[in-house]
Amino acid sequence: MATKTMLHPRNQHREGYDFARLVAQSPELAAFAITNPLGQTTIDFQNVLAVRMLNRALLTTYYNINFWDIPPNYLCPPIPGRVDYIHYLADLLAQSNNQEIPRGRNVKVLDIGTGASLVYPLIGQSEYGWHFTGVDIDPIAIKSAQQICQFNKLKITLRHQNNRENIFKGVIEPRDAFHVTMCNPPFHSSIEQADKGTQRKWANLGKGHSQKLNFGGQNAELWCPGGEIKFIASMVEQSMEFAEQCLWFTSLVSKKDNLQPLSRILEKAKVANFKVIEMAQGQKTSRFVAWTFVKENQRPLFFSAAKT
Repeated sequence: MATKTMLHPRNQHREGYDFARLVAQSPELAAFAITNPLGQTTIDFQNVLAVRMLNRALLTTYYNINFWDIPPNYLCPPIPGRVDYIHYLADLLAQSNNQEIPRGRNVKVLDIGTGASLVYPLIGQSEYGWHFTGVDIDPIAIKSAQQICQFNKLKITLRHQNNRENIFKGVIEPRDAFHVTMCNPPFHSSIEQADKGTQRKWANLGKGHSQKLNFGGQNAELWCPGGEIKFIASMVEQSMEFAEQCLWFTSLVSKKDNLQPLSRILEKAKVANFKVIEMAQGQKTSRFVAWTFVKENQRPLFFSAAKT
């Protein structure tokens, strides 16, 4: 079977970066442009400032974000892959809505660990008009996200999670109803493992032993005790309490080896349905797991309520 190497069909970055257009919209990006051995314009992805400037240009050019910045050393996410998660979520929701992608502010999305960059809500509200609630345990990340909202006059709900043991409790309120929750969990189980992963990545790219994370990241963004499998297992367990308030729960899964134990955890939780959705991005394949406690014939009711 041929391996998918392309981004989602609706992903605006499917054909790569249009640097001429990006520089026209964000002239400051020109200072970071370099030419690769093939004679193509690109940037040095080891340069934190260059990556940040590229993100700013992408968000301005494609998603109508006039101001975007993050505090030093916070995660600066690669935009195209983040966009894919949003589009595949739209497809997931369409399956419960007569194969029609639901659009507009009545579609409610909960972003767990929204981060200082607020990247998922920015993309999702631009592409589909969805209303996002962004949650984070880090008050500095929430403050950064608030500034992005204020400068761009965006109505995105932001909530601070006070208890790092809780994922949904304390941020899903009794009257809330979400069509989907999303999360990009901390991948590593320790800071040492995060550092090793970075060194391995740069070695694979032939960059030697770079000591820095090109996309930055605070501890809570990169690692947690037990790594992503323990985090997602906690998410599954806690999702049972909010089974009737959320149609689909989802989380990215960075390691394919984690899918089998997560499948067992989901079966034990007696979910109505769960799926693994693969996303191809260049040479690598990423994925997210989705689960619901709502029976199939009841799922369209979430959307009839959203239309009223």
